[in-house]
Amino acid sequence: MDSDFERWMVLQALPQVGPKRLARLRSLNPAWPEGWLPGLPPMAAAALRLWLEHPRRSPLTAPVEEALEWQAQGVAHGQQRHLLHPGHPRWPALLDQIADPPVVLWALGDLDALTPPRLALVGSRRPTREGLVNARSFAISLAEAGWCLVSGMALGIDGAAQAAALDVGGRSVAVLAGGVDVVYPGQHGSLYRRLRDDGGLLLAESAPGRRPHSGDFPRRNRIVTGVSCGVLVVEAAEHSGSLVSARLAGEQGREVLALPGSIHSPQARGCLRLIREGAALIRHPDDLFEELASWGPRQGAVSSTGGEAPSGAAARSLLDLLSARPLPVDVLMGLAGCDVATCQRELTLLEIEGHAGLVAGGWVRLGGGS
Repeated sequence: MDSDFERWMVLQALPQVGPKRLARLRSLNPAWPEGWLPGLPPMAAAALRLWLEHPRRSPLTAPVEEALEWQAQGVAHGQQRHLLHPGHPRWPALLDQIADPPVVLWALGDLDALTPPRLALVGSRRPTREGLVNARSFAISLAEAGWCLVSGMALGIDGAAQAAALDVGGRSVAVLAGGVDVVYPGQHGSLYRRLRDDGGLLLAESAPGRRPHSGDFPRRNRIVTGVSCGVLVVEAAEHSGSLVSARLAGEQGREVLALPGSIHSPQARGCLRLIREGAALIRHPDDLFEELASWGPRQGAVSSTGGEAPSGAAARSLLDLLSARPLPVDVLMGLAGCDVATCQRELTLLEIEGHAGLVAGGWVRLGGGS
């Protein structure tokens, strides 16, 4: 049994406790379980004590067992089913930088889709023909450059971009508003199966079987942007969900990028508004890569023999990458080409030597660095 998942699943299910409160408590690094109990509301603390002392009497036990059974059944179905949580080796570390990260993510597909740097690409559900062409073009350019496309598998721009990335052998992650096994919208059954079976990945905060409701989509959008380095808005009306995603990305410290369009087109007004408010204006993939230069993959991060770079080289590479602008761990991993254990070890050494420090938003280079 995955005891770490069991713990996070129980914390998520506690009454009167949401993602923001759990994130605040987690930031204190409390010991389990005694360090958590004083920070919980009385009802939640009582529910946790009951589960700890008498798990068979606790209503929190059933969903934990159902989750583990769901994962086990994946083997029988020939599916890659995963239960992600903080501390899991494939947990997207960028999520730890937002104010209200999910506590548990249900995953279906290939977790290697989380390895490349990720960019959210969103837009209108009723795009123009030009918008669809642009979505596919930028998705292909990003996929061929080694980026993973993240979106919500929505109709229109989102689905078109994700399909285009898969068409050229790229990676794509879809974050669903309902359960990870619920195909929504139903018209995207084929895209859903491709994401599940052909190198993509499906993520959901809700348990399997849950149909999405209206309030689930904004919650889903915070994960779309939260796992990504930024968001590219291809087409959007002036009052659209894509602008909500752009606002969330800005609040999360992510890049906000937008394609311009005709001032006479309703589908361009949202993007024009974003650009007026400070979003980067993107006309060509080269503009995009220039804006994302500090986030993208870095060449030469492995030795000439094809193996991993030695520890000292990794440290020098990480120090070279750091600046006054905070960078999260998973971004540094992608830039330096090192695994999470190596990255964390070298960052710790740099911190001890006074060359690097951890601040809100990620790691920065300190004045003492040489």
